[in-house]
Amino acid sequence: MRSTFNKMIGKTRYVVSRIMLNLSGSEVAPILGVLNRAGREAIDADGDIEILGEELVEICQTLLQYDEYWLSAANEGDVFWSEGEAGDYVNELFTDSAQRYLSEPDFSSDSGRDEPLSLPVTRNVVIMITIACEGEVPDLETDLANITALKEGFKALINLHYKHKLRAIQVHFSPARLGDELTNDQLLQYFPELIPL
Repeated sequence: MRSTFNKMIGKTRYVVSRIMLNLSGSEVAPILGVLNRAGREAIDADGDIEILGEELVEICQTLLQYDEYWLSAANEGDVFWSEGEAGDYVNELFTDSAQRYLSEPDFSSDSGRDEPLSLPVTRNVVIMITIACEGEVPDLETDLANITALKEGFKALINLHYKHKLRAIQVHFSPARLGDELTNDQLLQYFPELIPL
């Protein structure tokens, strides 16, 4: 009822959504390279939503290519009729994602200089994508804890960029650097909401 009323009076509908995906296997480490490159591009973009959207598209396309390594997932979100409330929720999800285990990359210029030549390879990567957009997105406003729904969710994120509907984009990932490891025990401790796919 409230949704219909707000539509009638011309209020903008905002969707805030966070998707968590755990990829597992010996071949998932290269995804960290894609994520770190996107992170550096995002910092250089200084908040330019078009550039952030392009990086999001590349991340989603990479994840879709790695679907055989998807192990577990979770999603959450809400709908708002106030931009301020939507922004507050985005900030809340950002803070939560940033506090998860090893989810903050180090883009300082010195990182990597004293690294050993052989690095341990993590078998687990968790990616947390938070977006805010305008309108209705049925493919994100549903339970994404199955492979088919999750694929549609990632395709919906790509389409939101091309339709210029995205208002905020945040990507966190754990571990944030090659050489760091996310063990199965840490996965359970820091990402308890993940549901096996």
